Amino acid sequence: MCGVFGIVGEYSPAKAREALATLGHRGKDHCGIVEKQGLFLAHQRLSITDTHERSHQPMRHKELLLSFNGEIYNHRQLRAQLEIFSWQTHSDAEVILAAYERWGIDCIQRFEGMFAFALVDGEKTYLVRDRFGKKPMFYHQSKDSFIFASEIKAIKPFLSTVAMNEDAMRSYLSFLAPAPPHTFYQGIEKLESGEWLCFEKGVVRKHRYYDILDTPSSKITTYNEAFENIERELHRSIAMRLESRQSTVALLSGGIDSALICAISAQQGQKLPTFTLGYDEYSGYDERANANQSAKELGLEHTEVVIGRHDFIDHLDKVLDHMDEPLNDPAAVPLYLLFEAIAKEGHKVVLSGEGSDELFLGYRQYFEYLDIEKAASLHHKNWLKKYFHSNFSMNREWEWYKRIFDDTLLFRSSGEKFTDLQQNLLLRHNVRDNESLRFLQGYRTEFERSGHTHPAQWYSAIDLKLFVGEHFLTKLDRVSMAHTLEARTPFLDHTLAEKVFTISPELRIGEGGTKYLLKQVGKKYLSDTILNRKKKGFANPYMEWLIASGKIDLITEVNNKTGLFQPDEVEKYIQLARRGKFKQHVWGLYVLSHWINRELL
Repeated sequence: MCGVFGIVGEYSPAKAREALATLGHRGKDHCGIVEKQGLFLAHQRLSITDTHERSHQPMRHKELLLSFNGEIYNHRQLRAQLEIFSWQTHSDAEVILAAYERWGIDCIQRFEGMFAFALVDGEKTYLVRDRFGKKPMFYHQSKDSFIFASEIKAIKPFLSTVAMNEDAMRSYLSFLAPAPPHTFYQGIEKLESGEWLCFEKGVVRKHRYYDILDTPSSKITTYNEAFENIERELHRSIAMRLESRQSTVALLSGGIDSALICAISAQQGQKLPTFTLGYDEYSGYDERANANQSAKELGLEHTEVVIGRHDFIDHLDKVLDHMDEPLNDPAAVPLYLLFEAIAKEGHKVVLSGEGSDELFLGYRQYFEYLDIEKAASLHHKNWLKKYFHSNFSMNREWEWYKRIFDDTLLFRSSGEKFTDLQQNLLLRHNVRDNESLRFLQGYRTEFERSGHTHPAQWYSAIDLKLFVGEHFLTKLDRVSMAHTLEARTPFLDHTLAEKVFTISPELRIGEGGTKYLLKQVGKKYLSDTILNRKKKGFANPYMEWLIASGKIDLITEVNNKTGLFQPDEVEKYIQLARRGKFKQHVWGLYVLSHWINRELL
């Protein structure tokens, strides 16, 4: 993985280099700069595919310049199609340049992998982000310059003033992360997954080149065909991500996703070393015992990384600084510490299981939502509607039924946290019911125009776009790159995802249990013990540690200075968190308060 940075237009060379230095952690193997009038293009390199200096970036071909972050897994196959090109390296970056020369910007449709890159072609500067948003790209347009980077911290010095983007804050409260194109910094935007941007003569033009909903619906209707397609594509996806000249390991929890990645890798001849996380004095949260059992069954070398309260608190500020802006994911700090331990062992590539739950219906609430959807067909629901409106509850189930009785959209992503009604009580200004739907409206419109009609398809699609693309993958990128590690996600292979979307929703749901089809495939590789374990997720004692450290008081301190929230409502949430309720709501308020305190006060 790498860091991309550039300026088109006027710039100060010294200031540009200072900004680039903030991305040093993303690639420590080489720093390359192309510096000329009207253009500063730079690259912090982590060498994975072709480690030779001939593959340093920015890479030039004729008048083209490229700064590329990511991996093109099918670069060898593309080389065969581009055989007349005069190759100078073995890198996938050079393949991007050759593909662009032949096919133009549509070349990205041929790439399999994870990528974000800047490509300069004369007066045109293209910024590209991969289909699912594994790699980030941010940009800022001022009067005289267009600035872009892999992380916000490299763009922030070019802002005339730091001010909070209200839409980012609102979408963050609703969905755990700012919805694209918003960031918390007024003037800085992010490229959306599956989107490219062209900057030319002061004008920004954007185009969405990929949407999972373009996949035909219910093309696969038999169990055997579904099984064969999933197994084949999983093998292909994992095999591509095992290709590396650098030491590769895998994260291992007690669940099916990571165990299946490791089992298939072992069958392909690579028994990956595995790592799992545990919590000192809070072993009930972790999956060390289950992960250890899985590693033994698969014959893998396994390492447990155990952290305590002091580790968590001592690294909290550093991790939140790496995130640049608020992200409501309490797992970020433990994952940062886990990646730190992996990096210290000398490894460079890590396989992780993101995307499986969203593709294979791995969340129990998906099935709860499917049941509640049926209430929309009740002929006599006016009484229930009046009752719900008259008896407000903070619990999410109340909100779900209210939406059904109001004939509005029920599922708004698995990352939904503060509902509009909760925000209305929390914030000092009025928030209308269903106001957060404006952040989803474009995606919902695309869904309704597509050939997909089943609610489960909507659940997967919006979760891949927001919950995975802007929440999980943002966290994964920042905490892995903080230690100059490359994280690869085999389940987020677009060909695999498209195959899953072509399977009849009824087949995907199966007998009504989570991950029905994936578990059927897993029976060939894993024991019943692993397959039948209750899903635990990446739980950790973040709230206990936040309270014990006294850092939770920051929420009240910042609110006293800003008046952003209703004091009584803030106190109510904090007291509920002390009793183990609404913990992630309060974590979200803490992370937001931390950013406000750092940037605005």
